[in-house]
Amino acid sequence: MMEPYKSPVRVVIAEDEELTRLMVKTQLEQLGYEVVGEAETGEDAVRIAIQTQPDVVIMDIRMPLMDGIEAARQIVQQHPCAIVFLTAYAEEELVNRATAAGAYAYLLKPFRKQELAPTINVALARFREMQSKDREVHELREALETRKLIERAKGILMDRLGLSEAEAFRRIHFMARNQNKTMKEIAQSIITAAEIL
Repeated sequence: MMEPYKSPVRVVIAEDEELTRLMVKTQLEQLGYEVVGEAETGEDAVRIAIQTQPDVVIMDIRMPLMDGIEAARQIVQQHPCAIVFLTAYAEEELVNRATAAGAYAYLLKPFRKQELAPTINVALARFREMQSKDREVHELREALETRKLIERAKGILMDRLGLSEAEAFRRIHFMARNQNKTMKEIAQSIITAAEIL
């Protein structure tokens, strides 16, 4: 079970229409969200999101200078966060581009205040789920890399010192414990030493 998101959720609003931006800000604040920045252009959205490090960016797709999709792509590269796209357009090509850029939810204009909180909650849940999966993939890659290095180092010890596989493993484990290093670090140093000699 995921722990609840820290409160209040920090939001940046990127919308070129001032009236819509003001309406969204008012509704967010009434719902208990903290609006930490507002942007009129895609470029401003990128700059403000990187400065304020929000949990969520509510981004209009069609914006001047840089569209919301490109702005979202740049934001998530530098500060991963949940993106909610705000749009009057339900064009399939735009939706596909927005999804590829990191969209976690959409609000179609005009929307009702009651739609705002559930949409943000869905975006945050999807974002956190994706972050969790990314971490798992990274940890699995790391474990696989460690295992490969240990296998290579065991092979070197078995070959050069005539040890059994179990003895080679125990030697690596013992060295790691004595030197206060990881088995991966010890394995890497054995491999490096073998390459030098």
